[in-house]
Amino acid sequence: MTARQASQRLPRTLRGGALAACLLLTLAAPDYAADLDAAQVRAALAAAAPGHPADFSHLSLAGLDLSRLNLSGADLAGADLYATKLEDADLHGANLAGANLALAWVIRANFTGANLQGAMVSAMVVASGLETNPAEAPIFAGADFSAARVQGHFAGFDFRGAKFIGTHAAADMRNQSMGLIHADFAGAHMEGADFSHAELGRASFAFAHLQGARFLGADLFMADFSGADIAGADFTGAQFDKAAFDGVRGRESAVGLPPALAGSGPAASAEPALPEH
Repeated sequence: MTARQASQRLPRTLRGGALAACLLLTLAAPDYAADLDAAQVRAALAAAAPGHPADFSHLSLAGLDLSRLNLSGADLAGADLYATKLEDADLHGANLAGANLALAWVIRANFTGANLQGAMVSAMVVASGLETNPAEAPIFAGADFSAARVQGHFAGFDFRGAKFIGTHAAADMRNQSMGLIHADFAGAHMEGADFSHAELGRASFAFAHLQGARFLGADLFMADFSGADIAGADFTGAQFDKAAFDGVRGRESAVGLPPALAGSGPAASAEPALPEH
């Protein structure tokens, strides 16, 4: 078994802090095989011109320290950014379609408007400790995660207007010995985000800001919306089996909720009705 394979057997959403990441990085380090070094990346960025962004598509930049670099608009489609340090990096408008960002360090990184379609966004390091810190949070406003694999701890982050169309953010039920691997968007700013047809089983949206968000046809099996603001959100065609909507706000103006969750009374879990005997 390689070090990379060994790391993949561990949970991919250990709280995102440096302690968990260091363990995984220690296991994975021998597998690093970057095609460029950090100096070559800087040179390519310096040579880029308007209309001709730096092209790192399908290259391995795994494990490099690219912190504080201006990668805005760069072409990183299909790039391997496994455990790459992107702290304070500017990636707004970058093309990261199909990129591997597993275990990437993204503290304070700016992904505004980035294309992350089909990317692997798993267990990214988003905090220097075991708990997220608003001052260290990366920004994903307007980013496109359509058809991406998204798992990790994103509590309180800025995802306003982001797209998660067809995204797979359901809990990974394999190898749960060290805790449930799931997407945690608790308290996140997701106003106007689009989760149409996304797989969101066991995802947490507790106390999230979901005004005007779209969940058309989404799978919300055991998803937690407790305390979230869902004013104007559209849940048409969504699957609500065992989803929790306790204490949600704004449900009077939400669309597509089942009768048990609509109206002005106390909201509860959307348990399926038991058959009559």
